[in-house]
Amino acid sequence: MLSMNEPFLKVNDVRKQYGHLPALRGVSFSIERGEIFGLLGPNGAGKTTLLSIIAGLAAAGSGTVHLDGHLIHPDNRAIRQLIGLAPQDLSIYEGLTARENLHFFGQLYGLRGKELAKRTDAVLEAVALRDRADDRVETYSGGMKRRLNLGVAVLHQPRLLICDEPTVGVDPQSRNHIFEEVRRQSQAGLTIIYTTHYMEEVQSLCQRVAVLDFGKLIACDTLEGLLRHLDGEIVCRTLGLASSLRASLAEVPGVREISGTETDLVIRCADVPAAMVRLVSAASELGVKLTAIETREPNLERVFLHLTGRALRD
Repeated sequence: MLSMNEPFLKVNDVRKQYGHLPALRGVSFSIERGEIFGLLGPNGAGKTTLLSIIAGLAAAGSGTVHLDGHLIHPDNRAIRQLIGLAPQDLSIYEGLTARENLHFFGQLYGLRGKELAKRTDAVLEAVALRDRADDRVETYSGGMKRRLNLGVAVLHQPRLLICDEPTVGVDPQSRNHIFEEVRRQSQAGLTIIYTTHYMEEVQSLCQRVAVLDFGKLIACDTLEGLLRHLDGEIVCRTLGLASSLRASLAEVPGVREISGTETDLVIRCADVPAAMVRLVSAASELGVKLTAIETREPNLERVFLHLTGRALRD
């Protein structure tokens, strides 16, 4: 059982190698109960290997993963009862109905009779498929299949849910419904690892975010902490005399760099709103007319590219 001082999920110095190719190079982090934890990384970063180890489907070369004080390992089959996995590749049978899929997977987890029927109905309601529960999955849209895929993963009421690209190819309505269900499950106490290539999803859902690259954890922080890796920018256009503005703004705390021409300035700063106030005030004092202003706040996508590089990887 988990002690009061231990994190709910603890990944400790996990390493994995395929032949001479290292996939994970000593990854360590922890997740608290009920947290939605984002895991990001470019292709080939080691995310799939790490998720397989956390799900108990593969063994680490070295290092350990503990869930609620229990060691996660392929030989420890009982631990799988505590884990739900919604994989990127759909894990549902298209020749069966949604209800039949849920009954099949529920029985694999030992559910029977009234309890299975009760949980099936609850999941169908949660993923908005009650009206189509007895239609074959092959007749479903992509979004409906994704919602059922998530429903299968939470049917047995796990303590840890792994969502691997849960919104690939879905319509906006289904994506929003998946978001709502993920949030609801988290509020009910479920701990969630959420991985996706859609940065806006992580910004919307996750309390903390880890960035994996070349098998190493290169960042792990709150969204606010990650955004501090980059400065914001203010781009302004004037009718001239921009050099006088440059001198005034250079004295403002938090302004890192000012570049541009006599009519266009790019101001790199830690606090965009504060620098914007000073910019407008200085322009008024100096009689400089501002004809255009654009702000560029740091976002997760820019931070991700800053940390991992912009080169395309296959």
